[in-house]
Amino acid sequence: MTRETQQTDGRRRRGEDSRERIIAAMLAFVREGEVAPGAERVAIRAEVGLRTVFRHFRDMDSLYAEMSSTIEGELSDLATRPFQSPDETGRLSEIISRRAEAYERIFPFKHASITHRHRSDFLARGHAQMVSHLRQDLARDLPVACAEPGRLEALDLLLSFEAWSRLRREQGQSRENAEAIVRRLATALLTTP
Repeated sequence: MTRETQQTDGRRRRGEDSRERIIAAMLAFVREGEVAPGAERVAIRAEVGLRTVFRHFRDMDSLYAEMSSTIEGELSDLATRPFQSPDETGRLSEIISRRAEAYERIFPFKHASITHRHRSDFLARGHAQMVSHLRQDLARDLPVACAEPGRLEALDLLLSFEAWSRLRREQGQSRENAEAIVRRLATALLTTP
């Protein structure tokens, strides 16, 4: 390996390290409840220069994209876990548990994205895709129940992040209480002829 190649590789590694530290700093701010930390604060926390932040992320959407990718990676185990129950009532229970876990993990990020969604095409598209995928998952995983008119819409609403957020934030329910409420209502909806 030539000296020039070693220098290039070293710069590339330092650049990748800086990028990862910037993403980690932004994620830490959001986890702590700060939805819009300035680039200067992110740079300080990441221990990089302000210009480095702007060099790696020319706009906020590119930073949101990296954050989303990190969060999706953290949730991939939930998305790929096979169902244990062969019947729809059991699968519904598993869906509720999985969504409760996922919603709790993404809670600060979703609230931060809600704050910025009106200014970000990336966040608006990401939200629309999430809503669409969750609805498609319900129709696929509970086909008999969702075939009845109106039931898919009701389950989609009840199992949405927005309903979860309302229970947890505005109504002050614990995770356990919120999950029990959703489970009781969704089970009644699923089993009502």
